[in-house]
Amino acid sequence: MGRIRSWFFTGLVVTAPVLLTIYITWSAIEIIDSQVANLLPHFAETAYSDIPGTGLLIGVALITVIGALAAGFMGRWLISFGESLLNRMPVVRSIYGATKQILETVVSAQSDAFREVVLVEYPRKGLWVIGFVTGNTKGEVDTLIDHDMVNVFIPTTPNPTSGFLLFCPKKEVIFLEMEVEEAVKMVVSGGIVTPPDRSGGKTIAKTAAPKKAAPKTATPKKASSKKSSSAQVAVKKTTAKAVTKKAAPKKAAPKKATAKKR
Repeated sequence: MGRIRSWFFTGLVVTAPVLLTIYITWSAIEIIDSQVANLLPHFAETAYSDIPGTGLLIGVALITVIGALAAGFMGRWLISFGESLLNRMPVVRSIYGATKQILETVVSAQSDAFREVVLVEYPRKGLWVIGFVTGNTKGEVDTLIDHDMVNVFIPTTPNPTSGFLLFCPKKEVIFLEMEVEEAVKMVVSGGIVTPPDRSGGKTIAKTAAPKKAAPKTATPKKASSKKSSSAQVAVKKTTAKAVTKKAAPKKAAPKKATAKKR
């Protein structure tokens, strides 16, 4: 029975990812095909509507044609005119603006969004989390903080689509060698799936402790030396005052005596 159970779990581990991948892909193709069939008139009546993936191909072709037209002068004018109309609508303009900015940041070839994996000391000292650099800090936050800052997105487990945005000093962030896909797998699995070590045996976090311990031993010596020197100065001042007070009456006594004799 133990051997049969191990065979069953081995087969489950092998077949489950394949079946889930096929199911999710097939569901996505069906959803896209149905949406394209609703948008195109009389498409559902044709013989090509029964072929899976036809709507997906038509959608990709339409998006490519729209991108080619948008690169021209007439396309840019139409896009600017449409954006001006959308910006006049109270609720639609916020949704459109946020969606456009996110897509331009992620799709842009020159963007560094989600291309670097880092370690951040969060939520307290001694605890580390995996984060993704979304770019350099700009705008008002960069103006107010006098440091070289980076935007770091901290995902949650097991849902990496939600998380926290942190503005971290670049010198306090540890950049990792692992790929973004490997870091996402590690976050989703809760640390069960661990990527291979590409750091070469670096121990950045361990070497930082002795540097902080050095100033603690040096400060008491300086304080004690200052206290001892100040005490010595105070003793010298008091002794000097005492000597001057004792010496003053001896000099004044002869003067009074001579005055009475005259």
